[in-house]
Amino acid sequence: MFRGFYTVASGMIAQQRKTEMLTNNMANSNTPGYKADQSSMRAFPEMLLQRMGGVNIPTEQELHLPYNRLVGKLNTGVYMQEMTPSFFQGDLKGTERKTDVALVNVNMPANGETTGTVMFAVRGLDGNTQYTRNGNFTLDGNGFLTNSNGNYILNENGLPIQLNSDQFSINDRGEILVHDEVVTTLGIGYAEDPNLLTRDTGGLYSTEDNQPLPNANDVQGVSFQTKQGFLERSNVDPSRTMTDMLTAYRAFEANQKVLQAYDRSMEKAANEIGRVGG
Repeated sequence: MFRGFYTVASGMIAQQRKTEMLTNNMANSNTPGYKADQSSMRAFPEMLLQRMGGVNIPTEQELHLPYNRLVGKLNTGVYMQEMTPSFFQGDLKGTERKTDVALVNVNMPANGETTGTVMFAVRGLDGNTQYTRNGNFTLDGNGFLTNSNGNYILNENGLPIQLNSDQFSINDRGEILVHDEVVTTLGIGYAEDPNLLTRDTGGLYSTEDNQPLPNANDVQGVSFQTKQGFLERSNVDPSRTMTDMLTAYRAFEANQKVLQAYDRSMEKAANEIGRVGG
């Protein structure tokens, strides 16, 4: 009976965490470059139950022979193993703002079941290089190109980009031109396996060892385009996310009803059986 409580409780916790993840996806459905999280549910390892007993043999030494009798398997519940972002390309939205830039994956080599992706390089608050797909940039008072969180956008040499004029253009290769002359190039890193990146706050990602990703322009087989005046939308599907939220809520309710049934059975056992015994 108590194992039933634990199994049902694990199901409720798993569905609650899934609902929180889906709610966060829905809240960021309009965030440029946001990558929706996906959950991986997994059952706890099964337990093999055996009944342990013994038989006393009437001998002079009172021989006792232990034995194990197979009862069967017991599944001990479910849990959310991990949350992984989905890095497939989002749709582009035209903004006509010079400081808005979108990345387009043209050719990304496949690595087993995963496909690589390219990302803008920014300087994190701790000084390490971080990455984002959100190209909603702006120029600060000193002419530095920054994102909405105030992080500096880096060039291909890992240095903050500072422009002397707001009359600039960005071509498809990520080169920034002022008066038709290339002054610098956007730092764009290539992640061979995006699932190894760690999601940070503000839509930023970090590598496991805080080492910069390789320059996408130097990786053979990788091709991409930068689109000035565009933003990449989030890849959240609002209608499907809402459907998944309702499914998770119904699963939570089903586990809740089972938990209430267990509770009534325990109450009956404690009150009525105890009264009969008395």
